[in-house]
Amino acid sequence: MKIREEEQSGVASEVPEDATGRRLTCEGERATVRYVGPVPPTTGSWLGVEWDNPERGKHDGSHEGVRYFTCRHPSGGSFVRAKKTSFGVDYLTAVKQHYEAGLDEATGNEVTIATKTVKMVGFESIWDVINELDKLQALVQLSCKNNPLMELEDHETTRQLLIARISQLEKLDKSQVLQQERRGAELDYCKKFGRQWLHAGGHKDPDRNKPSAEFTAQHPRYLALIQKYGAPEEDELKEQKPFALKNQLLTVTFECPEDADRKPIQKKLPGSMIVQKVKGLLYRLLKLPGAEIHLTYTSSKMEGREIEINNDLKPLQFYSIEDGDRILVRWS
Repeated sequence: MKIREEEQSGVASEVPEDATGRRLTCEGERATVRYVGPVPPTTGSWLGVEWDNPERGKHDGSHEGVRYFTCRHPSGGSFVRAKKTSFGVDYLTAVKQHYEAGLDEATGNEVTIATKTVKMVGFESIWDVINELDKLQALVQLSCKNNPLMELEDHETTRQLLIARISQLEKLDKSQVLQQERRGAELDYCKKFGRQWLHAGGHKDPDRNKPSAEFTAQHPRYLALIQKYGAPEEDELKEQKPFALKNQLLTVTFECPEDADRKPIQKKLPGSMIVQKVKGLLYRLLKLPGAEIHLTYTSSKMEGREIEINNDLKPLQFYSIEDGDRILVRWS
């Protein structure tokens, strides 16, 4: 990576004191500041940025063998001068400018802005907003109760999408995000958007995996997730018919044989629900933070026999679980 010498006259005073982690725009593209400081052998101060669109970048945050910052994408970073960038204004200031225009004379009086009338300025969709939250590395807790976001899909699915899109989230709606739940949410996310990824130019072969900039902007964590877990298999991406037998609800009863004080819990679950998602449900129903859940089931057709449920990535139907079966829950 070469830094052009004619750009070395940047002015350090243009950079806010809290620039690292801040959002900016540069030549019409959005990015996040990952580094502020010198980049020898050049002079002056540089901004090391990670672009929202990785195709805009040049490198991974390194220059001449020295790493100054890291990027999710191996070529999503650049060094730019402050004079070419704009940090804009913070969210509160933008809201006030947009909704309090003409209220200068109200100084000293209480001004209320109805939350229902406040529009998100500059975002294409609600999920774009969530993607932006992933850039806030200090954000570990989030509450979305009574938020219209939770009405987009069923609560369980929306929770999984939030966990998958915000990598550092540790607590959502006052419920701990356990490692097992995160793994399941991220795997489901890969499968849910796998067909879009393929149609956008994605491929299991890393050398041919070049999804469009539009897909990458909509799903900025997707490439990192398939690097972590591997690309979803083709049979996992087949569309399921809505009235297929495997999608019918099964009535199952959860029992805790080693805890007599816990009453059985009856639930209706789709046969296509994967075991990992079932465990995520049980963590919240039984309030078992940090525990390792082990599942078996019994069927009236096989009296006296317990069948182990030992693959988190398989659906309930894989184990031939039927309506009326009992799932036994143990933990350690």
